[in-house]
Amino acid sequence: MTAEQDSHADDVEAPTSDADDAAAGTDTRDAGDDRAGHDESGDIKTTRRPRLGVISGWLRRCLVLWRSILLALLIMGAGAVAACVFFLQYRPYHQASDAAGRDAIKAASDGTVALLSYAPDTLEHDFVTAKAHLTGDFLAYYDRFTHQIVTPAAKEHHVQTTAVVARAALSELHPNSAVVLTFIDQTTMSKDKREPVSAASAVRVGLTKVDGRWLISSFDPV
Repeated sequence: MTAEQDSHADDVEAPTSDADDAAAGTDTRDAGDDRAGHDESGDIKTTRRPRLGVISGWLRRCLVLWRSILLALLIMGAGAVAACVFFLQYRPYHQASDAAGRDAIKAASDGTVALLSYAPDTLEHDFVTAKAHLTGDFLAYYDRFTHQIVTPAAKEHHVQTTAVVARAALSELHPNSAVVLTFIDQTTMSKDKREPVSAASAVRVGLTKVDGRWLISSFDPV
């Protein structure tokens, strides 16, 4: 082969070399694109993780907040139920109990004054007034006691007594019975002792409700 032919052959082979270079360039770009794609995928994964963490934290905070709100609502609901029960049931009962207690204290105080206050000139009237505050066995006992003991002594010695309830306190209260503790100041005069004699005492007064009225059923000094 002549030199001219060799030169021509080299010129023909040159395009093959250029094609290889082009292919190599393409491979290089593809590899670069693959690395870029891999890097971008890594960036996406890295970005997703913090976002998922933020969302998860936000959900936890919301859950805690809703638990607090639910607990507060439950407490408020329980308070509302308790208030409703108080106003619809307990308060009327409590007010009724207060009224019954006041009535019992007044009945015990008025009855005590009537029992321990009398004068020789008005004995029968005083005893009738006192018996209007009594009931049961104690009424029968008082009737016997006044006729057998008090009347003869009061007439003979001109005994006059006046009682005042200084204080009274409710000890027990039931629908049809009550107990009241009374503190009494009593003044006594007679023909043998012209100067008034004062004495203080305490009496446990038992009450029974009869036809809507509190009446004394027991009278025990303490």
